Amino acid sequence: MRKTTQKITLSAMFIAIGIVLPFFTGQIRQIGSMLLPMHLPVFLCGLICGWQYGAAAGFILPLLRSFLFGMPPMYPMAAAMSFELATYGLVAGLMYQRSHWKCILALYRSLITAMVAGRIVWGIAEIILLGIAGSTFTWKMFISGALLNAIPGIIIQLILIPGIMLALKRTGLVPLNKKTGEQVELSEN
Repeated sequence: MRKTTQKITLSAMFIAIGIVLPFFTGQIRQIGSMLLPMHLPVFLCGLICGWQYGAAAGFILPLLRSFLFGMPPMYPMAAAMSFELATYGLVAGLMYQRSHWKCILALYRSLITAMVAGRIVWGIAEIILLGIAGSTFTWKMFISGALLNAIPGIIIQLILIPGIMLALKRTGLVPLNKKTGEQVELSEN
């Protein structure tokens, strides 16, 4: 019961961070799509709280932020992002949780796999949502939105998330070993 309460509280905190963090990009859509400020707390939520919480936080965050501030626009951007971010939280959390070794290599595997899966889900959501609206979503739009524009954010995520996880390891909040091959026993307190 205590762990569940802690995970719900942390998930709410990650959602709050995800709502506030885009303000640092100045609400400029092009900068936000490059730095991906809402992705960081969703990845961390999935890795720290587990895939269920990461998926829920990822799904709620863009919709809530759109409802509160109008950014990202609800249709189709926030709707597609909700599926993308839910996939990030789910895949990163599930892969890291199931990893036998809680190490940097397992963390990077989880992050990269989640990034690829999330971008694929985003593309599928865009195709469906824009198809409903009578628009088309091209391969060029996918490559531009999922990869080219996102390179700065991807680099930031691959640097900051492991750094944050290493810092949180010192608090005992997350199981993580610097070396590959050291097994970490998780306690169920």
